[in-house]
Amino acid sequence: MGENSIVHKNAKIGKNVKIGPSCLIGEGVEIGDNCELLSFVNISGNTKIGSKNKFFPFSSIGTAPQDLKYNNELTYLEIGDANTFREYVTISPGTIGGGGKTRIGNNNLFMVSSHIGHDCNIGNYNVIANNAAIAGHCTFEDQVIIGGNSAVLQFSKIGKGSMVGGMTGVDKDILPYSLVKGNRCKFENINLIGLKRMKYSNEDINNYKVIMNNLFECKNLEDFKQSLKYENSVLIKELINFLNKKNKNRDICRP
Repeated sequence: MGENSIVHKNAKIGKNVKIGPSCLIGEGVEIGDNCELLSFVNISGNTKIGSKNKFFPFSSIGTAPQDLKYNNELTYLEIGDANTFREYVTISPGTIGGGGKTRIGNNNLFMVSSHIGHDCNIGNYNVIANNAAIAGHCTFEDQVIIGGNSAVLQFSKIGKGSMVGGMTGVDKDILPYSLVKGNRCKFENINLIGLKRMKYSNEDINNYKVIMNNLFECKNLEDFKQSLKYENSVLIKELINFLNKKNKNRDICRP
């Protein structure tokens, strides 16, 4: 353990965990095997961390959420495996009003000074770029990229494989495999490069683009979903699943 680091006697530390100088680990913290805390890392609250996570200097994980209603209730932060938290990243635990838990999946990259608010549910293989601010209660599926200096409004849902351009204000739900940008996000295109990297065929990609254009022209989402119920494409099934789970009171990001 590094010089001047403090680990509470009740904290649970796994095997082969490297703790650098001047780190602070609180009472309710559990850290899995093979994690690394470089220096000046603060992990507190009821925070459970999986294996092979790496925390860079001045990251602050599990401190009290930035919610005026929070009154020191027992809430949680759960982090999976193989995530990277760069300098000054902040991750808040849940609140009673949001289910009591913030969840971070596996293999995510949180770049310098990015923030994940309380009660968020972040999937796997996402990239949150520098200074991006994710408000409370947001849900990210997998393989989402959030550009630098972007802000995501509370309760937003962002679909798998989507890419949000830098300095974008996200105030609507974003459909899977979308490319969006703008002061208030607008749909630009499907994420062609992302889909190709995921090894989808040209036929699947072209079909998905047609379906997305049809969706934006449709005035009734329920009718649209019914029209696709016999589609066998993985992409279309993911789109329908997203629409079924999203908050019906929130609009989707449109062109």
